[in-house]
Amino acid sequence: MRPGFEGGQMPLYRRVARRGFNNKRFQNTVHEVSIAHLERRFETGSEVTPQTLMEKGLISSLQGSVKVLANGVIKKSLTLKGVRVSAGARAKIEAAGGTVNEV
Repeated sequence: MRPGFEGGQMPLYRRVARRGFNNKRFQNTVHEVSIAHLERRFETGSEVTPQTLMEKGLISSLQGSVKVLANGVIKKSLTLKGVRVSAGARAKIEAAGGTVNEV
């Protein structure tokens, strides 16, 4: 009989569950929103915050940060507060007459 198989049992290292480190608790979640979605869902002169984005259904939760990306065209002047904005999106929003106040 092989060592470790006395009595017909599997060795201890095969019977014990393997558990390891999971980084999910520590990861940074970033919700991405395109300016095309802002154009469709918000009226001219509206204030865009993470709370209003969640109310409109563009993000699923307030956990993590929100970043607006430059996908699409915007013609409405919006005020963005408390969200991160890419350089291209900032240029398009400011060209349409909007303002961006990042935290």
